[in-house]
This record gives sequence, C-alpha cells and structure tokens, in this order.
Amino acid sequence: MKIMKGAAMILMMVLSSYLYAQKTISEGTLLYTISTSQSDNKASQPDPLSGATNTIYLKGSLSKTEMASPLGKETTIYDAKSGTGVILKEYSGQKLMITLTKDNWVTQNKKFEGIVFVPTLEKKNIAGYNCIKATAKLKDGNEMIVYYAPEVNVNDKNYSQLFKNLPGLAVEYEFESGKLKFKYTLASIDLGAVPVSKFDIPKSGYRVMTYDESRIGGKNTN
Repeated sequence: MKIMKGAAMILMMVLSSYLYAQKTISEGTLLYTISTSQSDNKASQPDPLSGATNTIYLKGSLSKTEMASPLGKETTIYDAKSGTGVILKEYSGQKLMITLTKDNWVTQNKKFEGIVFVPTLEKKNIAGYNCIKATAKLKDGNEMIVYYAPEVNVNDKNYSQLFKNLPGLAVEYEFESGKLKFKYTLASIDLGAVPVSKFDIPKSGYRVMTYDESRIGGKNTN
C-alpha cells in the first residue's frame, strides 16, 4: 500500500512538473522571418521576399496576422467568437479590404481541412526551443515540414487554421509553392499586452469588397 502511495505521489510530481513547464500563450506577439529559395535546386535567384516578416498578434479570441515584404503588405484580422474577419491587401499603392462572414472564413480555409501532422524521431533546437520535426501533406499535393515546440501552446488555436491540430507552437516550417520554397522561422515571442485597438478594422482608405465579389470570374484572392 505504501509503495502504491509512493508511486502515485511520484506520478503527480512528474505531471505537475510537466504542466508547469508548459507555456500557454493567450496574449502576445509572434514574429517570424520569411525567406525563399528555388525548389528545383537551380542557381539561386534574388530572394523576392528578402527582409519579409510575418507578425501574429494574439489577444483572447482575437488574432491579427500581418505579412510585410518589399512587395507590399497583407493582413488578416479574425474574431474567433463571431467567426468573422477581414483581409487587407496593400500592393502597388492600392488598398483593398475583403470582408469575410463565418461561412466565408470556412471556405477560405478549406485547403487546411483534415491536415494531419505526423511527428518524426528527428529533433532540433531552434531559437532556444527543443523542437520535434513533423510532416504533413497539403491538399495541393505538396509536403510541409514543421518543427514545433510541444512545451508552448497558443490558447486559442483558431488563430491559425493551418496549425490548429499541431500539438505545440510552430517554430520553423517550410513548404513549396510553384518553383519557390518558403521558410518561416520564429524570431521572437513578446508576451506583453496587445492593445485591443490593434484589431480595429479600418473605417476608410480601402476599397471594400465582399469575399464573394473577390472571387467573381474565378479570380480567387488567395
């Protein structure tokens, strides 16, 4: 009986230690750097996204993902409570706002439905995080590789439909699109407070379109 009690206490200590070691992010800012390379291994070309960043702001059920590059800026603001959001595109001096209803959001992210990440035995330390390598097949047939930190999680997993089922935070990931290979690497995590105004939807300065209007004629804005 004493042995069983002792074993139970050890198990509780191990579990509590594990839970304490886990970090759950409910508010903060994630900054990723982006680089590209030729996926066909040909001579390297100038990186069109040199200096590009992907910044994710989190606050409860609100999220804002902002990708900025020399080509322009694209921002997605999403409210998981209402299921609605907007996409802001700023390229070549033009500013476009695409509004998304709950159904639109589901349609926009259908390409990520059913994505399964398969962990491997490979591990790597990236930016101070002990990461596990996992692979996944996208609906377009391309493979994605992601290194994730199981000890870090985002409280509201709806901030990223791509990584909704990933058991940890994506620290580094890469995928191919056309002849380019894209690589995202976590540069920093800021757990400071994010002002709610950061998620305000602009009232002017943008040409506003509904999601359906943006797809007329088969011209998907993805």
